[in-house]
Amino acid sequence: MKHTTIVDPTHEEEVVIYTHKRTREIEELEGYLDRMSAELLGYGEEGQIILLRPAHVHCFTVEEGKVYARTDGEKLTVRLPLYAVEAMLDNRFVRINQSCLANIQRIARFDASIGGALMVTLQNGYRDYVSRRQLKAVKERMHIKL
Repeated sequence: MKHTTIVDPTHEEEVVIYTHKRTREIEELEGYLDRMSAELLGYGEEGQIILLRPAHVHCFTVEEGKVYARTDGEKLTVRLPLYAVEAMLDNRFVRINQSCLANIQRIARFDASIGGALMVTLQNGYRDYVSRRQLKAVKERMHIKL
């Protein structure tokens, strides 16, 4: 497949795809572009609004019915349900339990217990368990063999 990239700061960013037919790869590319253009906002305690870059977010969690984005030093409120946040994210994030989406690039370590539970520790120190329901998917995604 041929492609061209033109850097022009005066032109609005746009991606145009010419294809002979709709394929799974084209649909994946469209999905990726849709997620990249979606704006994910975080709200701080003092009322500031911050554009969240998924690469800088360690995880998204649900606490007391609210969704939060945890970064290096901040816990920002996200005004979307967790399933909507998950739909906007790329494959860097994995659901580890019903209330947490973790950035696999920000995972510091896994700790396995005797009972088979798996604890995830992120680089910012946040810790959470992988649920039994998500355990198989997380192991496959992270290439873990226990």
